[in-house]
Amino acid sequence: MSSSLWPYVTPGISDDLFERLPGIPMSKREVRLLLISYLRLQSDSIVWDIGAGTGTIPVEIGLICPQGRIIAIERDRDVANLIRRNCDRFGVENVKVIEGNAPECLDGLAEAPSRVCIEGGRHIKAILQEVWKRLLPQGRVIATAANLESLYAVSESFADLQVRNVEVVQPALNRLETRGIHQTFAAINPIFILSGEKID
Repeated sequence: MSSSLWPYVTPGISDDLFERLPGIPMSKREVRLLLISYLRLQSDSIVWDIGAGTGTIPVEIGLICPQGRIIAIERDRDVANLIRRNCDRFGVENVKVIEGNAPECLDGLAEAPSRVCIEGGRHIKAILQEVWKRLLPQGRVIATAANLESLYAVSESFADLQVRNVEVVQPALNRLETRGIHQTFAAINPIFILSGEKID
């Protein structure tokens, strides 16, 4: 699948190409690349993105996995519509947006996922438990944590669920920015990325 806005086969769409809403988080390009790499996608992967925010992950996956199917889950209607608009901007047609609260809305999803990306969530332990029930064997789950409390909750859940081949990274990323007459490096907010597999 190709897009006039991003006519490349590699992920890494520039952040400024996405439509945004004030206060709605967006996975920065460098973090997005890490998230996608830890998903270890296949061309026909069925991906759930829970807490999809601006929709950057669904758009990127939709472009690089044209035979795949992506479910973007977002509880706020305005944000869900933002995801739809960003999919339209890039001509992505294999993303379905679900408006609802996880984990409750997961019951209505017909297709079991082979990959799950959880970008935050108030009830992260409950979300992970429900996701794990539905995740296909040999499937992968990744979750992000922006603070120590979330990191602990995800780590504890991974242990309880017996997630295998667990990897945890906390990248330190900086971007060159112009401030006044000087160029300086500005840090991207740090985030923990936890990933693992369901071996059945």
